[in-house]
Amino acid sequence: MRSLYVRIYLTVLAVLALFAGISGWVVQRHLEGQREEQRQVMQSAVRERAEAWAELLQRALPPPEASREAQTEALREWSQRLRLPMALDDAEGRRIGASDSFLRREAENPGGVGARVQPLRLDDGRTLWVPRLAGLAGGLRAAAAARGPGEARPPDRPLAWLPPVPGLPGAPTVGGGWGLVAFLVVLFLAVGAGAWPVVRRLTRRLEALKQGVEAFGAGALHQRVAEDGRDEVAAVGASFNRAASRIEALLRSHQSLLANASHELRSPLARLKMAVAMLEDAAPPQRTALRKEIETNIAELDALVEEVLLASRLDASAVLEVREPVGLLGLAAEEAARVGAQVQGEDLSVRGDERLLRRALRNLLENARRYGGGDIEASVRALAGGGAELRVCDRGPGVPEAYRERIFEAFFRLPGHAEREGGVGLGLSLVRQIAERHGGRVRCEAREGGGSCFVLTLPAG
Repeated sequence: MRSLYVRIYLTVLAVLALFAGISGWVVQRHLEGQREEQRQVMQSAVRERAEAWAELLQRALPPPEASREAQTEALREWSQRLRLPMALDDAEGRRIGASDSFLRREAENPGGVGARVQPLRLDDGRTLWVPRLAGLAGGLRAAAAARGPGEARPPDRPLAWLPPVPGLPGAPTVGGGWGLVAFLVVLFLAVGAGAWPVVRRLTRRLEALKQGVEAFGAGALHQRVAEDGRDEVAAVGASFNRAASRIEALLRSHQSLLANASHELRSPLARLKMAVAMLEDAAPPQRTALRKEIETNIAELDALVEEVLLASRLDASAVLEVREPVGLLGLAAEEAARVGAQVQGEDLSVRGDERLLRRALRNLLENARRYGGGDIEASVRALAGGGAELRVCDRGPGVPEAYRERIFEAFFRLPGHAEREGGVGLGLSLVRQIAERHGGRVRCEAREGGGSCFVLTLPAG
């Protein structure tokens, strides 16, 4: 059973069946207890009614001193009036008389009528025989209907119809077991039918998520999954989409980096190949120039490889591996001394990777030296909301507004600058990556009076 929706559905049904079984057992026990309690109450009521019958018939029948014929006649009259078979014995147990209906019962069931009658002991010693409880209840109903306005009745025990007694002949069944079973079966089927679409909808979304993950893993980097709803499945889908977008961007970036790096490697390698080929046949003055050209190309290759490796490491790591206090003013003074730049500002510290921050500042200063001439200024100041701002300004031709964002893309160079100034277009891209890893950002602004300013903002902690 490998399908998740089948397992979830069967689990729901199993829990439901267990709940229904326990509920049925509890209800059945409760109903049985009620039936037993009602049976005891009704039996007590019947006994009380029987005592009332004895009192009533004792008052209605002639006294024991009357003749047998008078007692028999009165017995038969009450038997007809109550529609109840009756017989009367004297104190010694001898039969005084019986109604015709009682005699017919004896004739129809010779020797077996005793099991169907019960004795009512009168105070004068006589015994009145009447049918058992069910027959007595029927007699009470007849007595209530046949009693006249002037006839005797018990003073404190009103004649009333006896309620049906569970378990006795003619009594209805309370809480039939089959009805309860049928109800539980219907409940089970209803909940099962209602749970199926819910479970199936949930697992269908999981199947769609699985298909999306498989398609993405097969190479469809544009594949995304639905984020419908606000439950856990939607959250998983949103997490997958975010991860897929980041992986796609990372792979695209690496592909672009590899393609551009391969293209940029061709120029210095071609120059190296030509210089090495000319070195053997060149005159001594030319050899010196060729060796210098070879060293320059090797340095360019080394810088390109270093920047490509650093860009790859920054792309692969979303967070900083090192966070330590870094003094920006001292760092700026050290790097500015390499290019002859002026430094001013406040002595501020931020938490980050000193090696990466030094590389970002060095790239900004080198970029200003290469493209902005000799008038370079660096400054450090605190931000109003916390953090620090590091600004590097030059007096070069400036960056057109349309290119102020694109210059931070990998291998992008302003038109004509590659032929005049060289470079591979990775320096400013690394600055942006380093700034983002520290939770900051970098931008390019026009400098008042001409030139450009590159502004690096970093958070305090």
